[in-house]
Amino acid sequence: MMSKKVINPERIRRINSGFSFIPHRFLTDGFLESLNQLELLLYFFLILAADKDGLSYYSYEKICQSLGMNLDEYMRARDSLLMKDLIAFDNTLFQVLELPPRPKSTSDIGRLIKETLKEAYYAR
Repeated sequence: MMSKKVINPERIRRINSGFSFIPHRFLTDGFLESLNQLELLLYFFLILAADKDGLSYYSYEKICQSLGMNLDEYMRARDSLLMKDLIAFDNTLFQVLELPPRPKSTSDIGRLIKETLKEAYYAR
C-alpha cells in the first residue's frame, strides 16, 4: 500500500461551513462513470447549492446561466439525474438524494420508462 504524506500542511482542506460533500462511493461504486459531462456539471452544481438536507431553489435560468447550458441541455441533464435516482425535483425545489445502492444503467432506465408507460396506459 502506498503511504501518503501531506504535500502542503498549511493548506489542508477543512470543511468549516456549508454542507457540500460528495461521498467516496460516488467514485468507487461507478456513479462518476455513469454520468455524462452535462449530468456531472448539473449534479455538482446542485451539490454545491444545496443546504444540509440537499435542498436548493435555484431556477433553471440561473442554473443555465451559471453553467453555460442552454435549456435543452439543462432539461436532458436534469431528467437523466431524476431517472438515475440521484435527485428529486418538484418543479421548484431540488433535492440531492442519498446515493442509491448502485448506479442506474441505461437498461435500468429503459426498463423504468417502459414500466411507467405501461402503468400510465393501464391507469386510463
